Amino acid sequence: MRAALLHAVGDDKLDIRDDVTVAGPGPAEVRVKIRATGVCHSDLSVMTGVLPATLPCVIGHEGAGEVVEVGDHVTGLEPGDRVVINWTPACGTCASCVRGEPYLCVTYVIRGFTESRFTFDGGKAAFGMAGCGTWSEEVTIPFQGAIKIDPAVPYEVAALIGCGITTGLGSVFNTAKVRPGSTVAVIGCGGIGLSIIQGARIAGATKILAVDPLESKHTLAKKVGATDACTPDQLAEAIGLVTGGEGFDYAFEAVGRSATIQAAWQAARRGGDVVVVGAGAADDNFQMSAFSLLFEGKNILSSLYGNADTRRDFPFYAELYKAGKLDMDSMISRRIRLSEVNDAVAALRSGEALRQIVLFD
Repeated sequence: MRAALLHAVGDDKLDIRDDVTVAGPGPAEVRVKIRATGVCHSDLSVMTGVLPATLPCVIGHEGAGEVVEVGDHVTGLEPGDRVVINWTPACGTCASCVRGEPYLCVTYVIRGFTESRFTFDGGKAAFGMAGCGTWSEEVTIPFQGAIKIDPAVPYEVAALIGCGITTGLGSVFNTAKVRPGSTVAVIGCGGIGLSIIQGARIAGATKILAVDPLESKHTLAKKVGATDACTPDQLAEAIGLVTGGEGFDYAFEAVGRSATIQAAWQAARRGGDVVVVGAGAADDNFQMSAFSLLFEGKNILSSLYGNADTRRDFPFYAELYKAGKLDMDSMISRRIRLSEVNDAVAALRSGEALRQIVLFD
């Protein structure tokens, strides 16, 4: 089958091959034919070394497809089911799962770093990014990593639910628990930032400020729910205009850099919440004075994968889309084939691209 492999950190282009094979499902696994997969900034972060991976690696983690084979011990899934890939499958038995925090489960994440799922070039081992590798025609994953949804939801929409939508909306609904009538600032208007904006709109926020250096993104941000937009150098002025200088009840950071976390801190009001959603580098340190941390009364919250329980949240977001409450079609800036994925990565580097979707036959 065809797949896009990364051989070394720093490679500008992926190796698109047609000699890749995927392991058959074990007793508690399923094999999924990928129908659509997103080009997410986290994919680029693996290529640049910001996020770790075992190499060589099939890139991709945001996907949807059709179950084609199930292991002997799998229940609740059968061939033909439409599923969204969950890149953090919950084992159900570890301390995080028992506490009701399945998004913190690392049981299968760790296995993804140590167990190769693909072979190429006559038997050489390859791993899947985050244990997935959705930039391939098929994947084999734990059954907990395949979440069934309504077959009426298009595959390209379902793919977005697999990461960007869940990360963004989850940070609003599950992490911050945004209240109706509140004010929200969102720093970074890529796929996740736009999802946060939509979540804030659905939650009933009255003022939603979109902050991004590319003014080309401001129009779409307003289309999906932002009431105001500005560039980072205009943020101080926007705080005055939108909130009367008080600051926002919630400030979301969707970039993954210490500088933008600092900007989110400055955008939040005293007693407000600063929600870190972007995936940053291990050596990019955010500093805060002990005085400000205490006396400004602000809360710093991290939101990993939208603090999601994917069994609950994936179908819920699909229903929001079906009800016309969640605009995912506008977030797709380009539909491509796997052969064009290197061009898609280049567009992602430039910052202009929103969500590009790879479609498979």
